[in-house]
Amino acid sequence: MQERFRPAIKYFGDIISVGQRLLQGARILGIPVIITEQYPKGLGSTVQEIDLTGVKLVLPKTKFSMVLPEVEAALAEIPGVRSVVLFGVETHVCIQQTALELVGRGIEVHIVADATSSRSMMDRMFALERLARTGIIVTTSEAVLLQLVADKDHPKFKEIQNLIKASAPESGLLSKV
Repeated sequence: MQERFRPAIKYFGDIISVGQRLLQGARILGIPVIITEQYPKGLGSTVQEIDLTGVKLVLPKTKFSMVLPEVEAALAEIPGVRSVVLFGVETHVCIQQTALELVGRGIEVHIVADATSSRSMMDRMFALERLARTGIIVTTSEAVLLQLVADKDHPKFKEIQNLIKASAPESGLLSKV
């Protein structure tokens, strides 16, 4: 979610706010976050609205998939990683190629539909459809956050509940899934 994408990506403001909510949840739950930036020299850094506090890694890349040697090394350092959650831009390029590559490595992938977009809603729609057909879980930010705590007795449930009290934006992304 880089600055140069702001004018081109559909519902960019909405996916930024939902992405920020997911990052807050990850901080609360102590879940490691890895961020890649596509050619930041030309496309800019991650937008200022996204708080990168506590992020494990921020890497520049030119490859569309974020599965870089440094990302693989970081994943290997996290004990028992069986699944990942992806969100960002563009759904049909970086998100799709990353998801397919991770599934090929035996990792379960969850794509957060309300935090993922493209310049074209057609590209986004067909990417999400293709990914779902390959067994990738297409879900929402609220579903992911509640799945991570799994029970109202989880010690961090109240903090996560406070994050989701305000619903994610009802953007035009909904009509194109």
